[in-house]
Amino acid sequence: MTDEQTVQGPPEAVAEYLARGMGELADKMGMVVTELGADRAVASIPVEGNRQPAGLLHGGAYVVLAESLGSMAANIHAGPGRYAVGIELSASHTRSATSGRVTGTCTAIHLGGTLTTHEIVLTDDEGRRCSTVRITNIIRDAR
Repeated sequence: MTDEQTVQGPPEAVAEYLARGMGELADKMGMVVTELGADRAVASIPVEGNRQPAGLLHGGAYVVLAESLGSMAANIHAGPGRYAVGIELSASHTRSATSGRVTGTCTAIHLGGTLTTHEIVLTDDEGRRCSTVRITNIIRDAR
């Protein structure tokens, strides 16, 4: 994380999560995280390199960004010795991005002991909503 990035949560939970890294897919998509916490997380991806053949950002790219944010936030909430994995996701695409970056803002709806639910709003550079995603994660004890 850089000076421009904000990380919130129990220090040991954040350290454990960050040690895992964001994963290969996030790296390949050019994901940049600017805020990370259980209640709120923000990241963006470039449209270029993540387009479908018609020149629009691929719908799956919106979902990858959203699921990554929701899972990262859920893992911060889970804390040390526990991990969160997605069990349900729904997405509604309402606009197409063709250039620039798409930013996802993840907000907690429910932070429980075994389940978390987050809503992720994805917007283009002009702040227009392109997709809305809801994810539920289950929290498990590490083995």
